[in-house]
Amino acid sequence: MLPVNCGSHSDYQNFVIKNLRKYYPNPDAIARSTWDIIERFWTLDLSYTDVLLRDKYSKFGPAPRIPSCMQRSYLLSIDFKVTSITDWAAQLKINPLYAILSGFEVGNTPGVGTFYDFFDRLWDSDDNNLSSHIHPLKTKVKKPKYNGAKAEPVENVTVAELLPQLENTSFSSKEQPYHSLLQIYKNEFLDVSVSKGLITKDSLAIAGDGTPVVSSHRMRSHRICDCAEKGISDCNCDRYFSQPDCDIGWDSSRDCWYHGYDLYMLVASDSESDLPVFPFLNPASKHDSHCFLETFFRMKSFLPDFNVTKLLLDSAHDAMPIYEYCKRGNIVPFIDLNKKRGIKVKYKNDFTIGKDGVPVCKEGLRMNHDGCEPSKHRLKFRCPLSSRKHGCSCEHPCSDSKYGRTVHLAMKDNPRLINIPPRDSEEWKTEFNARTSAERSNKREKLDFKLEDGRHRSTKMWYCRLYHIMMLQHLDAWDLPYESALRKLILQTA
Repeated sequence: MLPVNCGSHSDYQNFVIKNLRKYYPNPDAIARSTWDIIERFWTLDLSYTDVLLRDKYSKFGPAPRIPSCMQRSYLLSIDFKVTSITDWAAQLKINPLYAILSGFEVGNTPGVGTFYDFFDRLWDSDDNNLSSHIHPLKTKVKKPKYNGAKAEPVENVTVAELLPQLENTSFSSKEQPYHSLLQIYKNEFLDVSVSKGLITKDSLAIAGDGTPVVSSHRMRSHRICDCAEKGISDCNCDRYFSQPDCDIGWDSSRDCWYHGYDLYMLVASDSESDLPVFPFLNPASKHDSHCFLETFFRMKSFLPDFNVTKLLLDSAHDAMPIYEYCKRGNIVPFIDLNKKRGIKVKYKNDFTIGKDGVPVCKEGLRMNHDGCEPSKHRLKFRCPLSSRKHGCSCEHPCSDSKYGRTVHLAMKDNPRLINIPPRDSEEWKTEFNARTSAERSNKREKLDFKLEDGRHRSTKMWYCRLYHIMMLQHLDAWDLPYESALRKLILQTA
């Protein structure tokens, strides 16, 4: 039968107060760090989960567990650093506090199978992965020549070809297996952070970065053809992969191969707590520039209310089509330059543009800023040796004018090197420094919340764990009273 809803969030709060008074009449018996978690979950309203998942339960049979209680319990397991569902189900039976905070009666807690049934209802697909188990062998990533360097792309399509394809693709969140997860995350956490002023969705500054997620120690596959029986040992026939959405990539931070995903995370760089906005799990071999495009255009389709005005990206995204897209979309790019793609560019025959976007004259001198014209999308520079009083002191002056030679850099000529604000300005450097918010967010997910310790074998479970970790990141950022209101209620006479 359909789940019997407890009524409202206030009913859950009353349940917690009643049982904490019964099993923990002395609040001092609970550590202060645990009280912080208790207070956060006591104020966390998950009523939307009950509404969204109601239709996914049968009208017949025994009454199931309340979906919001199952979700709250899974969030608690991550917050208490219990990475195994089997271990958590055992802890619920042993520790009354875990059961009470989840919303379960002590001694009547769900088993392992109940949790996995709940995960099935969060995943809107009969398949546990995004792609088929049977597919051809993928091109292997080549090891970089230098330590700390990123691997070269293996994709047959360039950024210039991929960007217009994705830009003109209409993604529907309802067609995605993680649709329910996204809706729960958005309504119960992301929108709440927006309402609290932690994220400004009307003018959003986005930082993006990819990070390796190891799903297993090696790739597991087996042949489905009969080539081996015919004596052919190196055939290129399709194989069966146990984790079809994963492949082998290069971890540049550790200088080693790994099997798994490349998690690309878009983060609100102007939020104080480095709050995540939207994630996407790509194969490990995919280059960051392609991962960004796959993630960004899905975010724009799934979260249409979020207006991106700034993009903060590292040098892996230094591609001209991205700059041109930003110009069309009124987005200010803050992207680090990649020296391999060329920096010094000839401009107006006798000038070159340096790595920081400042023109250099034929004598090798960097010119001085002399104004900015945002309405015309251009910058003005002036000869550093010129003086209105004494003229130009250069041995080979570029101009006879006392004002000296001036150069106007127009963004339309080269939007990659010519930026407003200029790359050498304090405004640009201050904004670009916030790009590390994406790295800090990834660190929280992988180290603080132990994302990789899940050791799951399906994309369904990785997305369930990832989205719930993101929920906890938002929950931790919400302001709570310094003095616990729940603690006071426990001390009151029942």
